[in-house]
Amino acid sequence: MCGIAGIIYRDGEHDVGRDLTRMLQSMKHRGPDSTGFALYGPVGPQIVVRYTLADANDPRGMHFDERMVGNRREVSSRLRSAGAVIEELEQETAYADRAVLTYDGDLKTLTDLLEDIQGCEVLSLGHSLEIVKDLGDAEAVCSQYGLETFRGTHAIGHARMATESEVDISGAHPYWAYPFPDVAVVHNGQLTNYFQWRRRLERSGHRFQSECDSEIIAVYVAERMTEGYTLEEAMRQSLEELDGVFTYMCVTADALGVAKDEMAAKPLVLYESDQLVAVASEGTAIETLTDGDTYDPYEGEVMVWQR
Repeated sequence: MCGIAGIIYRDGEHDVGRDLTRMLQSMKHRGPDSTGFALYGPVGPQIVVRYTLADANDPRGMHFDERMVGNRREVSSRLRSAGAVIEELEQETAYADRAVLTYDGDLKTLTDLLEDIQGCEVLSLGHSLEIVKDLGDAEAVCSQYGLETFRGTHAIGHARMATESEVDISGAHPYWAYPFPDVAVVHNGQLTNYFQWRRRLERSGHRFQSECDSEIIAVYVAERMTEGYTLEEAMRQSLEELDGVFTYMCVTADALGVAKDEMAAKPLVLYESDQLVAVASEGTAIETLTDGDTYDPYEGEVMVWQR
């Protein structure tokens, strides 16, 4: 089931947090278990890191509070030991934080240092990407993290129905393409050669925080781009090498792309104007932004738009 949505504005920054929330909330019936956002704000010299220190399901109490205090202290210590200057450090929820850093070292090393802390998972890292995901519908997550006022140029999101894994933050989409900055994916469908690609990418040194095939797509596309492929070329190659029935969206710091497999069994509706491109699993999501004409991309199609 699940529902995916994406928007990209061609005329500057807009309230993408608010707009994507509307789109995803309209598809709550497709996935009420968790909701995730990959939001792209202004590109800056600093690194923005979003991470969790526990899962939303973890039991609360004195031990939990003490663990969070200790983990936050350890995060700050490790960031500084890696040579990062902490410009901002915000506690978003009892278990999720956001940090803005001045840092010019290796991003994989920084991520691995943080994830070596028990319970810590880096959700996103980049110069403009911020991934926020949690349990509940879009309006609940938006309210919890204050996304209504997030301004940016493009975003993707996912309303999840947990069918093959637990209802937790690690299993929620979108997925960041560790350790590549500013690349994220949402996906509706299933890869039938998931384990083949997971083993291949793990041999290349990549780690995966979940057993979700969407995480494989994110790393696959990002790795192809480091080999010199454009986003569109990498996504077209994915249709040759990733087997299954799927529709996915991939975003980078300056682009949004969509891909449908050759059977096109997973739905996607598209609206495009000079100012806005909006894509979603259902037309009802696009209707929250515009009453313009929509159409369905063809099977085996890849389309990419720049901000």
